[in-house]
Amino acid sequence: MEKNYGFNDYKFFTEMSELSFRHNSYDLSLGLPDFEIDPRLRYFLKESADMISHSYESLSGNSLLIENIIRFNLNRKNSLPLKYEEINIVPCSTFGLYTSLKSILNTGDEVIVIQPSYYTYAPSIVLNGGVPVYYDLENDFKIDWEKLKQCISLKTKAIIVNSPQNPTGKTWSKEEWNQLYELIKHQEIYLISEEVYDIYHYDNAEHYSAFLHPELRKKTFCIFSFGKMFHATGWKVSYILASESLLENFRNHQQYISYSSNSPCQYAIAKYLDVFDPAENQKIMQQKRDIFNEMIRFTPLVVEEVSQAGFFQIVNFRNISKTMTDVEFSKWLTVEKKVSCLPLSAFYNSKTDSDYIRFSFAKKDDVIIQALEHLKRNL
Repeated sequence: MEKNYGFNDYKFFTEMSELSFRHNSYDLSLGLPDFEIDPRLRYFLKESADMISHSYESLSGNSLLIENIIRFNLNRKNSLPLKYEEINIVPCSTFGLYTSLKSILNTGDEVIVIQPSYYTYAPSIVLNGGVPVYYDLENDFKIDWEKLKQCISLKTKAIIVNSPQNPTGKTWSKEEWNQLYELIKHQEIYLISEEVYDIYHYDNAEHYSAFLHPELRKKTFCIFSFGKMFHATGWKVSYILASESLLENFRNHQQYISYSSNSPCQYAIAKYLDVFDPAENQKIMQQKRDIFNEMIRFTPLVVEEVSQAGFFQIVNFRNISKTMTDVEFSKWLTVEKKVSCLPLSAFYNSKTDSDYIRFSFAKKDDVIIQALEHLKRNL
């Protein structure tokens, strides 16, 4: 059955987590870190209570935070020079996606969604009067540029790219951004690049942002998340990068939806960026990925390609069952084998089955170890 643009998909994600809770299973289904944040973040949040006015911040955001975002991105290996006017603080990455689409879409405009993709993309398009056009990646999860080209029409207004990608852990290189630009350079097509896992690249790789491309950055909304960066998802503060003209139109809509973002958290994040070393968080998460992949080798589950980045590892389960769908297998694993996951088909609009499931390794080390030991003994 055709999915209704993903409007009900979020229920499946929460249902799987609830299923895990009811059956006392190890929950590796959702990318919700369960380990402690840096104590310095807590300190700066407490400090903010006495240091700020507790009034609305401006539409663009706390000035100290914007200045520190500029410094943070300039000091990265793939240095990203930014102007103050190209930065906007937003309540969350989902808000950034939704409002970016609102600022560019007219009724009937098409937006290409590269799948597998996060479940918020299609509903955000539809709620803004657009039409999702799906490009499905094959099992190697690499872009076939000719097939992607066939998705582009005169009605195409935007393309959504997620790098590092949830759920596959794939990343886009400089060459791939160049190839995308060649596809769209003769049309007024915007790019929405969700890069919320930007600091979590592994094996000495570095993040390459779409905003580094000199031409793409003129028509790109680039979305980042402090919640993911600091594994403090409840803080709900993110930021977007875009040209001055795109941000001007973005703010025209933002003022009627959220106006500004959480003032105390903006101050705390601004102060924390002065001491934050992204390499420390990257090292912690890579260690978790490596623990997961080392231990899963002793089960019948097969990792065909180790995750390049992000919080997730996809795994082929067909050594265990040739007949169950990935949804059936995910529920069976959660209920009968006490380790929860998500089926890859949940990240597609039209697929009802695949050979893959997704695990999150953004968990305490002992949770990962206990879950995989349990699978080793019981699969």
